[in-house]
Amino acid sequence: MRLSRMLGLALMLAASPALADRPDYDEKGVPEGSFAALLPAGGDPFGHRASLAERGVTFNLWYRNDVLSNLSGGQRRGTVNQGMLETSVAVDFEKLAGITGLSFFANSFVLHNTGRMRRDYVGGVNTIAAIEGVPTARLSEFWLEQSLAGGAVRLRAGQLAADVEFFFSEASALFLQSDFPTIAALNLPSGGPAYPLATPGVMAAWDPTEDTTLKIAVFNGDPAGPGFGDEQQRNRHGTNFRVRDPALIFAEAQFRANQGEEGLARTAKFGGWAHLGGFDNQRLLESADPRRRRGQGGVYGVLDQQLWRPAGGDAQSGVTGFLRVSASPGDRSLIGFQADGGFVAAGLIPGRPEDRMGISLLYAQFSDAARDYDRDLRAQGTGDAVRGYEMNLEATYMAEIVPGVSLQPMIARVWHPGGVPGRNAVVAGLRTHLRF
Repeated sequence: MRLSRMLGLALMLAASPALADRPDYDEKGVPEGSFAALLPAGGDPFGHRASLAERGVTFNLWYRNDVLSNLSGGQRRGTVNQGMLETSVAVDFEKLAGITGLSFFANSFVLHNTGRMRRDYVGGVNTIAAIEGVPTARLSEFWLEQSLAGGAVRLRAGQLAADVEFFFSEASALFLQSDFPTIAALNLPSGGPAYPLATPGVMAAWDPTEDTTLKIAVFNGDPAGPGFGDEQQRNRHGTNFRVRDPALIFAEAQFRANQGEEGLARTAKFGGWAHLGGFDNQRLLESADPRRRRGQGGVYGVLDQQLWRPAGGDAQSGVTGFLRVSASPGDRSLIGFQADGGFVAAGLIPGRPEDRMGISLLYAQFSDAARDYDRDLRAQGTGDAVRGYEMNLEATYMAEIVPGVSLQPMIARVWHPGGVPGRNAVVAGLRTHLRF
């Protein structure tokens, strides 16, 4: 029973992050990859969108829908339908009011589902499909940014999400399981500042060279606040705006090469995070004195490496491999090590330049202290399984039907959901993308 309570808590804290959408816009305010061009008058019959864009105000609507079925294993078989409508607005105050370098961004999510595949059916800790969340409408990011020194320095303040700026592989974004890594989501209070929860914070970024970026951010350390149950219910609409919890600090250095028209593109990132709050020793959770540890943290590295670029292709074309690894202290962390990686191929089919396909593998290992806790329970006769690792393999193909409309079938194999052997699951599904 104690092990079941611990696993249940882990499932609630394992957020399913997705990146906030920040597309490029044309001069009429239409986002890249929109189906607006297929509509009469470009989807702007009264010219309001173009008029706003001329004044520096742009907006975006992006709907994603998943139909997912657990075909075998896990906790139970079944099918869920889930969707997310993301709305975003950006303001360039230089165009709007003549204030050089000042910009604004906000986005929100409207979520619906008939159940949550990872939590209710598979019973794992790794993300199956990153838009999973409590059905609700919620505010996500909401911030102002001032750029200085010709854009080389950027200062941002407001409600922020860490998964947008840190610990992210661009190549991995194709996959439904792409998210804020499990090691951070499970080791941070309320899953950390990542989809679908953002939190107040400040960030500074500096580009010392064209191909180098240094970033540091300080967030409020608990986006939902302490309490029992699902953190998404504790901050149901994204408006808690907590500022007095112990701080969470992220820092990252990014190095890029061959992002132009020649050579194999590469992006390497090295970073770490530190939470200044108190954390229980994972082995002593049921004792009268669980030995609170001061601070929590981790280090990570991310590599996106283009392996083949076709003639005339850009940095996102051809075949790209990615790798992301991270480690956290074993005594106060539920997950001690994580690695994920894979390959993405873009534009390989003649006549279908926007199609992409890929395969990715995600491995999360429970910490030594968490496994020792399970062994202690077994020795006492009150536990059974010792959690080891969970591993997810996903294969997917994104096919553009028309610009702004894509279909993406996927299939995933999950070994040891929740770290427990013997419940391997197979999930298949279809994601639909609509962008206006």
